[in-house]
Amino acid sequence: MSVPLTIDMPETAFSAIRKSPSEFAAEMRLAAAVKWYEMETISQEKAAQIAGLTRADFILALGRFRVSPFQSTPDEIMEDLRDAD
Repeated sequence: MSVPLTIDMPETAFSAIRKSPSEFAAEMRLAAAVKWYEMETISQEKAAQIAGLTRADFILALGRFRVSPFQSTPDEIMEDLRDAD
């Protein structure tokens, strides 16, 4: 289920990124989802849902924003591996 959301934007916002209002809205959803994922506020699965993408497509979109799909640091991964032994 989705809930409609209305945001007032200046008309010049659409021309600034050369997008129609619907394309602008989709891009805004994606940008917000990527940023919240990057800040570790939401999971990858939830971010994909917010962006309106499959998880695989969201992971691909992360590259466009230069955001790693991995939230764990190499040190955290090594610690997890040591703890698993």
